[in-house]
Amino acid sequence: MAIFGESNNFATYFRMKSLTGKIARLIVFAGIALGANAQSLDQAKKLYNEGHYEDAKPAFERLVTQSPNNSSYNLWYGVCCYETGDLDTAEKHLLVANKRKATESYRYLALLYTDTYRFDEAVPMWEDYIALIAKKNVDIEPYEALLEMTERMLRMRDNTELVQVIDSMVVDKEELLSTYFLHEDNGEIRPYDNVFPASGENASPVYVTPKGDRAYYGRKKNGTFALFTQSKLMDDWADEKPIFPNDSADNNYPFVLGDGRTLYFASKGNGSIGGYDLFITRYSIDGSRFLSPEQLSMPFNSLANDYMMVVDEAKGVGWFASDRNQPEGKVCLYLFVPDAARKRIPEGINAEKLRRLAALKSIKETWADGRNYTALITSAKTESTSREKKAEKEIEFIVNDRTVYFTWDEIRNADAKAFYEKAEGLKKQIGMLEDRLTDDYTAYTKGDENTRAQLKPVILKNEERLDELRKQVKEWEKKARNAENNTLKNKEKFV
Repeated sequence: MAIFGESNNFATYFRMKSLTGKIARLIVFAGIALGANAQSLDQAKKLYNEGHYEDAKPAFERLVTQSPNNSSYNLWYGVCCYETGDLDTAEKHLLVANKRKATESYRYLALLYTDTYRFDEAVPMWEDYIALIAKKNVDIEPYEALLEMTERMLRMRDNTELVQVIDSMVVDKEELLSTYFLHEDNGEIRPYDNVFPASGENASPVYVTPKGDRAYYGRKKNGTFALFTQSKLMDDWADEKPIFPNDSADNNYPFVLGDGRTLYFASKGNGSIGGYDLFITRYSIDGSRFLSPEQLSMPFNSLANDYMMVVDEAKGVGWFASDRNQPEGKVCLYLFVPDAARKRIPEGINAEKLRRLAALKSIKETWADGRNYTALITSAKTESTSREKKAEKEIEFIVNDRTVYFTWDEIRNADAKAFYEKAEGLKKQIGMLEDRLTDDYTAYTKGDENTRAQLKPVILKNEERLDELRKQVKEWEKKARNAENNTLKNKEKFV
């Protein structure tokens, strides 16, 4: 089931397929006497223009050795090195060509600096390149878009999060779902056709809430993925609603935190810097919509596809997937320690260290000094408790002064069990509502006049709802006690 994003990076995504007449404009024939090498240069140029950089590389290497200051030879050889992954050699020769104002050297140095997270050096290269080609009446709009994107990358890099990435593993994209061992208290991530078998669609993974009563997913709409949610009414899914009705971007891979208000997802729009980027949003105070998404910073996002962010609050770990530095068909799953404060890398850090942390060059460099992550890693890779034996104490049902039940199996009366399940479900709603009110109280205290005016009716309504839920809990618990006590009394009569 092909459900994950295709591989992508800045250079391959944005590189122009061809440069019409690029070699013809750059070659300076005057005074060059190549003799027996003339044919090899022509062959190298042909291979270069056709994009066969590996094959063209040896001829340009020989020529640049013979004429180390020739700007054209340095440019061609530098481009071949860049295209074949030898970035250090590429930079050396592209800089020689750049000193002699070779136009394409600016573009390739901008790409190289972008690939190595040196965005502060890439920006002026794009600016100079745009200025040069503008004089030749070349359409500069695509390159202005690249400049703007590089500036966004620079801001994102300088706001890199101080996150502890404690483990990683490379898997087949088709097997990615099987590597998320989510605790049952956080819900489930399931294949689309597993949740909606009658739909006939083969869309994104589906996040199902712990109660199993709500699903979040992406499916195709007008050629791109859009996010939707559905509620489960009795045994049927119904009432499908779009999460972002007015967003035409390709959005996918949703996950909702335990608060029921915080949504992680991946998007190819909303300012993405390369394929899918990770975003976070929260439900509005009035409960009517999700707010404008906020793009996560580096190292969560990169020049490749980054998606399927999941935070397991019960285990204290999080996962996200990325195809950065991976071959086709593979994806790397990163395990990290969530931090609600989302602290940033401190100012004044060494530039090279910042680049390495932003690019996630080594996960060990993100570890806290002296901390042992063995237990967290083991927990993260353990099946959720839905597949394990439950703890001995499941409930605390006070039946009477002499009897207290701690497991569901101890309840003998079927009606009593159903009544107490109803009470327990309402208690969970109370907990969520209390958390929401705590947030609203804080926002009300810190807010301005308009915010308070907006919050006041919401708070009053939720307070009334909370009182009503608490009354209902008492009523259902009373019904459960009466039913169970009747069963116990009847049993005593026959003893």
